[in-house]
Amino acid sequence: MGDQPIWEQIRSSLIQHYYQLFDNDRPQLDTMSIDASCLTWEGQQFQGKAAIAGKLSSLLFQKIQHSLMAQDHQPTPDSCIISMVVGQLTADEDPIMRFHQMFLLKNINDAWVCTNAVFRLALHDFG
Repeated sequence: MGDQPIWEQIRSSLIQHYYQLFDNDRPQLDTMSIDASCLTWEGQQFQGKAAIAGKLSSLLFQKIQHSLMAQDHQPTPDSCIISMVVGQLTADEDPIMRFHQMFLLKNINDAWVCTNAVFRLALHDFG
């Protein structure tokens, strides 16, 4: 880990933390956002901690498990980190579904937060 750039180290731990909270303690996800944060969930847009927490708590499944298949990360010119995650999830007893999620991570007052996130299940046929 010492040979990785600092942004690679940060992204790895932050993304793992996000999905651990999502799978085990979803209400705690609001600790990773700020009032200016934005979430696009399957095409629906939510802005602010309260709106994002409301959307995530309204999801109908009782249990969920994410399995991350691939992650790509880049530093941005303004010292943020953009991350793209591809994975699979299982919600309740539903079949396994693939998903894509993008994050923009920013350091604010020595704490890394998610300012933007976009989530899509990979089951749409746009053709």
